[in-house]
Amino acid sequence: MRFTGQHLLIDADDTLWENNIYFERAFHRFCDFLAHSSLTREQVRTALDEIELVNIRLHGYGAANFGRNMVECYHHLVEREIQSEDAEFITGIAREIMAHPLEIIDQVPETLAYLAGRHDLLLVTKGNEEEQRNKVEASGLGIYFREIVVLREKDVSSYGRVVREQTLSIERSWMIGNSPKSDINPALAAGLQAVYVPHPRTWHLEKEPVPDQPGLLQVEDFCRLRDYF
Repeated sequence: MRFTGQHLLIDADDTLWENNIYFERAFHRFCDFLAHSSLTREQVRTALDEIELVNIRLHGYGAANFGRNMVECYHHLVEREIQSEDAEFITGIAREIMAHPLEIIDQVPETLAYLAGRHDLLLVTKGNEEEQRNKVEASGLGIYFREIVVLREKDVSSYGRVVREQTLSIERSWMIGNSPKSDINPALAAGLQAVYVPHPRTWHLEKEPVPDQPGLLQVEDFCRLRDYF
């Protein structure tokens, strides 16, 4: 089946360009710096997850907030006397995430060019507004989208608000992305259709079971969208 004249809401991080891999590298550098005598990296990750889940509600997502969360985790777990320069070193690890050149996922520009000639494209991402818009600008992919929407959180109410504000026909609206928790499940619950594009390095806190239900497609690569749209 091929769909024509659709509203395609497309995720950014780990859908259009690599993202979580840089956070993973930063986390491992943090573990090396922490050098805990008994905790495994997974145990350190669990402690950081608990901090992130609390602070996301207060400060949202993004590299700067990730740095803040690592500093808090460090203060909680460190076994040595804390030095005045420790926090700056840790936040510097986080800043390097944003300094890394964007790595566009294979065939994304060609696929967006194809889709933009046939459908209404909106980039719908979440996180820190400035960080996300800077990444869009650096990517050069903004030219393919009618609108860039940066949400604080992707949930059912957020998707409903995007549909209303962008005057979309919900029956012809699709959320396309790699995250079950943010891109797929809440979009389906809001009445949109969805295309799940799995990424092998999706952030573990974004993983959830994806239901097998009408209105959901799954494609192995972003370029396979051309087979349906």
